[in-house]
Amino acid sequence: MDTTLQFATYPGLDDRIIVLRAADEVDAVFIRTARFNILVDTLATPALCRQALDLLSEQIRDRPLLVVNSHMDWDHFWGNATLGPYVPIFAHEKALERLRDPAALRTLSEKKQERRFAAVELVAPTITFAGETVTLHGGDLSLDLIHTPGHTPDHVAVWIPEIRTCLAVDAVEHPIPEVWSSDPADLCALVASLKRIRDLQADYVVLAHGQSADPAVVDANLRYFTGLRDRVADLSETELDVVGLVEREGLRLQDFLTVPEAMQAETRAFYERCHQSNLAAVLAARKARIDVVAEATDG
Repeated sequence: MDTTLQFATYPGLDDRIIVLRAADEVDAVFIRTARFNILVDTLATPALCRQALDLLSEQIRDRPLLVVNSHMDWDHFWGNATLGPYVPIFAHEKALERLRDPAALRTLSEKKQERRFAAVELVAPTITFAGETVTLHGGDLSLDLIHTPGHTPDHVAVWIPEIRTCLAVDAVEHPIPEVWSSDPADLCALVASLKRIRDLQADYVVLAHGQSADPAVVDANLRYFTGLRDRVADLSETELDVVGLVEREGLRLQDFLTVPEAMQAETRAFYERCHQSNLAAVLAARKARIDVVAEATDG
């Protein structure tokens, strides 16, 4: 059975923005502009996306609907099949590369063991862009789609300068984001994306996970990666290959941030795995003599 969606917002957030919350799974975002409406992400299933469109029926009936797929992670775009052929779906061109990868079908096959995913079909974006940024001009609001790789190669954040709001999606996460791989280039990209979002000096940084719009989360994520780099820098060469470093005091998740006591065990286990991935990437960077924080700054 699918999750029930609810509208959500944050104190002071512009009322042209509506957060669509699928319980603790993910938040999508709806923006109403003078020229069109835009939905950033279609959630994890066609049923959830259909719920979203039903909830938004009053808002979307009088102007065109556009969709942005922030990236090709299952919880963000598997609702695409609900949209039909006439709704344009924007994404970065690397999203198509991810869809062509056999891993996309493997993930779908595994997830279809759960009944709620039985109706999912992989529907690709219809309009892609290359490079760093493309802008959608809505009249009263403009939406800069910014390529922010690192969490995934295709990741896109949305910057709305008129209301100083960034929809950071998964590039920023509370308590921590996860790097795409252990390749130091991906870690450099993620740190650079965090710095790019920080440098926007947004009043609101809306996350897809963590239910926050606090810009301070960006700085907290950067401190986490800086701290992780510094702790790994203190290790001897022989310690770099020690099994189970993620469980060593000083390198555990709780050594870098305060894990909320109310966090569910399943959620905590997820972020423990994210931390393990991040540690592996930092260790790989140390072995390659790459300072990921400095490299991201120089880039």
